[in-house]
Amino acid sequence: MLDLTLLGTGGGMPMPNRFLSASLISYKGRKILVDCGEGTQVSMRMCNSGFKSIDVICITHIHGDHIVGLPGLLGTIGNSGRVDPLTIIGPEGITEAVNGLRKIAAWLPYEIKIVENPKEDIIINEDIVLSSLEVDHSAPCLGYSFYLKRKAKFDIEKAKENNVPKILWSKLQNGKDIYFENRLYKPELVKGKERKGIKLTIITDSRPTKEMIDFIKESDFFICEGTYGLNEDLPKAIKNKHMTFKEAATLAKEGRVKKLLLTHFSTAIDDPIEYEYNARKVFENTIIGYDRFKVELNFEE
Repeated sequence: MLDLTLLGTGGGMPMPNRFLSASLISYKGRKILVDCGEGTQVSMRMCNSGFKSIDVICITHIHGDHIVGLPGLLGTIGNSGRVDPLTIIGPEGITEAVNGLRKIAAWLPYEIKIVENPKEDIIINEDIVLSSLEVDHSAPCLGYSFYLKRKAKFDIEKAKENNVPKILWSKLQNGKDIYFENRLYKPELVKGKERKGIKLTIITDSRPTKEMIDFIKESDFFICEGTYGLNEDLPKAIKNKHMTFKEAATLAKEGRVKKLLLTHFSTAIDDPIEYEYNARKVFENTIIGYDRFKVELNFEE
């Protein structure tokens, strides 16, 4: 299972009731952070999530409301006792941006590895496949999709037919080849039907594009920006390369996702729930996000 926490749901500038953009994904005690706006550390303390176990930080783009909290967080991670390398992934320009921000976080007790504008999928902690998509914003910007693979169903009859010793069953189900008593055993000897994993997709700061539909397809949770609540704000959304609630909901519908979670609200929106109907009229299964909203995503039975 995956745990998702929205640490900050604001865009532009922090508000008394909203920190800036940040989302935390937890799996088996390890963490992936997506964006790091102002207030990220405070929100993490309020959630008691811990800092040392953040292995990957994905930055969508290099605008202040998504990255300005990074140098302070890197220092806090160092103070937490981390010594293992940490990976930062981001769009074109992320290397220069991180190096610049590190002028105030020059010494760290761990190595930082930077992946700029990845063109291929990345495997995180063996089980999570990270994909990215270039989206349409006023600066180079990436959407991210996280797919947690699920083990194929164990087929006991198949294992018996292939004369696989019971002592090897669990290891083979975990996908490992095993050489035992002068014979090579492969996972295919015990694996049954493949099972659907968990897909979580995040797109923020972008106009909707056709490419997004396939990228978000059948996501269990689709986290999308909702900078503007009113349909009448469409001209502003086009000018500033953001989305309205209705546009985000239309993407969710066309991508056949299970749930839409709206975030990244304009400072002009005091209470986003007031505009929920503009999304729900298009896509009923819409949730209005808020700081420290938390959900647990489990495999389907």
